[in-house]
Amino acid sequence: MKLLLKQILGWLFFCCMTFFTVKANPPVNIFRDGADVLQVRQVEVFKDSTGLLPFQTVLHQQFWPVEENVLNFGITETKIWIRFSLQNESDNAFLQLMVAQPIIDRVVFYESEGNGKWASVELGEHKKFSERPVNNPNYVFPIVLPKDSIKHIYLCVSSTDQIQFPLYVGSQENLMELEVNRSVFIGMYAGIVLIMIAYNLFLYFSVRDINYIYYILFIFFVGLTQLNFKGYAFKYLWPNWPWLAINSAYLVPLLSALSTAVFVWEFLMIKVYAPRLGKGVIVYSVSCICAAILGLLGFRALGVQLLQFMAFVGVIYLLYLANYIRRSGYRPAFYFLLAFVSFIFSIIIFVLTNFGIIHTNFFTGNVLEFGSVAQILLLSFALADRINTYRKEKEESQAEALRISRENARIVSEQNQRLELEVSKRTADLQLANTDLHNAFHELKQAQTQLVEAEKMASLGMLTAGIAHEINNPINFVTANVGPLKRDIDEILALLEAVEAIVLDDQASTAEKKARIHALKEDLDYDYLMEEIGFLLTGIEDGAIRTTEIVKSLRVFSRVDEDDIKLADLNQGIESTLVILNSTIKDRIIVEKQFGELPMIECYPGKLNQVFLNLLTNSIYSIREKFGEKEGGKITISSYYDKEEIVLRFKDNGLGISEDIQDKIFEPFFTTKDVGEGTGLGLSIVLQIIKKHYGSIGLLTNIGEGAEFVLRLPVLQSVMQTNVRNM
Repeated sequence: MKLLLKQILGWLFFCCMTFFTVKANPPVNIFRDGADVLQVRQVEVFKDSTGLLPFQTVLHQQFWPVEENVLNFGITETKIWIRFSLQNESDNAFLQLMVAQPIIDRVVFYESEGNGKWASVELGEHKKFSERPVNNPNYVFPIVLPKDSIKHIYLCVSSTDQIQFPLYVGSQENLMELEVNRSVFIGMYAGIVLIMIAYNLFLYFSVRDINYIYYILFIFFVGLTQLNFKGYAFKYLWPNWPWLAINSAYLVPLLSALSTAVFVWEFLMIKVYAPRLGKGVIVYSVSCICAAILGLLGFRALGVQLLQFMAFVGVIYLLYLANYIRRSGYRPAFYFLLAFVSFIFSIIIFVLTNFGIIHTNFFTGNVLEFGSVAQILLLSFALADRINTYRKEKEESQAEALRISRENARIVSEQNQRLELEVSKRTADLQLANTDLHNAFHELKQAQTQLVEAEKMASLGMLTAGIAHEINNPINFVTANVGPLKRDIDEILALLEAVEAIVLDDQASTAEKKARIHALKEDLDYDYLMEEIGFLLTGIEDGAIRTTEIVKSLRVFSRVDEDDIKLADLNQGIESTLVILNSTIKDRIIVEKQFGELPMIECYPGKLNQVFLNLLTNSIYSIREKFGEKEGGKITISSYYDKEEIVLRFKDNGLGISEDIQDKIFEPFFTTKDVGEGTGLGLSIVLQIIKKHYGSIGLLTNIGEGAEFVLRLPVLQSVMQTNVRNM
């Protein structure tokens, strides 16, 4: 809405000017000699503070005459309109107009075509360099102007950087000659910079002083800044990147400022000689970064002005800082001061020129290049003097080292005799300590052997208790049935004697004998007696069979051939282990078996049974700690065959294992059980047995939810042994 209002006011102003303004002819600049270049001095200027007036409105504005060799409008966001007339009195009709300032953001060229028509050409850093009609870092506009004719020309210039430029008119050849001379000067400057970079890079590899790297960065960015001001950076380095060309007005100076700050910080050793004043270098660097950020955020003119102001203030501060450090006795600061005075002087002239205090000429137009070259040469002398300082310090340090070495030799000579006595004494002490250590080691080995035996005895005790409990039940059943069976047999024997007496009685008839025998059976309850005897015999038989099965399981578990690799069924080994632990599991813990079909595996069966016993014992202990005497405990045992490996999983829903001790559970003597309940060798023995079988064991656990041990065992031990030998 605000923009529309400004446009309406502009058009109203245009209408008023149409009626009340008398159009004046712009001043005429005459081009006479086709072999020369005309510098346009007579122009008229109009400043559009709104930046919104169209060209047709500007035609009727009041222009003010200006006659200067170099037009200088400072740093402003105002659009500058320049008008002048050009009369050609030479025979060359094909001319060119050059705005000799490549860092201007935008230039629009208007030329009259007669009958009130105007042709325009717009150039600027917002366009790719290849779109320019003439391959020149400056803005060059072709003009067709026949001899003795006059052409009216308008230029609209806008920039957030310094608007300062001379205007030249000449033939293509003459302007090209000017550009060649200018390019030769810039090329010489770039050549000096590259030579000094190569020279200081060589010095860095010779003395390994990081200051040379910082100085190389400083030279590079200072040189890049000069090339950017002259337009050669846009032409040769980023011709297809208009964004960088537009923002290079503060990005490139920012890099130059930061590299200068880093070099000054290291070379002058500010942290040592002026730590408090060094904070100013940090403030200077941060201010430059803020100025660049302002430019990137759209406040471009403010950013450029702040950067130039910081450059002016920064060099004054660096002069004071270098002089302060020089007075502190740091000799390189004197040469540094001389080097920077030359460049600081050129910067001051450059800044004063930008503010219009000093007029522009060849020297002031290229003052930064002159000052930069002088600074580079003098700073190279300063760095060279630093090498002399290093050499002197090295000689002094070597002399001091020699003196110390001689003193040390004397002290060593005096101490040798004492050391010989001390060595002999210490040797005797060490021999005694070695003997004590050997004895302690022997005792430790014995203690370890005793602990391992204790673990074995604990397992044996559990095994004995389980076997005793399992065998006791069927034996008790047999014992309980023997008494009634003996009583029943005695009654049957008594019956047989009575029957025999009846049969041998010759006086009784057969019918009478049958009646008497039948009466005896009725009195004895013969049918029930025979049924009871059968029941008792069946119970005794079941007890004997159960005892046989327990003994068989015990034989499978113990495996007297455990020192040799045998083929074994791991499912059968787990079953035998469960039989032994049956009294411990009882009815409070549910054991769920998910056995798959497994091939016979080459292994040490007895040792693997010990693994199963230790894992199941730990699961039972964890479940009891969680549930006590209540029900709810569950152990899930699964087995399956997977790619030449047998996988066994032992999972419980006990307490689980906390994360902070998971890495320790396989360490010898580590246990979470109370004193007297475990030796801490169970899982350590498990790990050794699994490694002996070339297998692996893993743990999956969540605290409070239980733990699961996953065992992987190769089926063929002989193949694994062969592979290990070949590695």
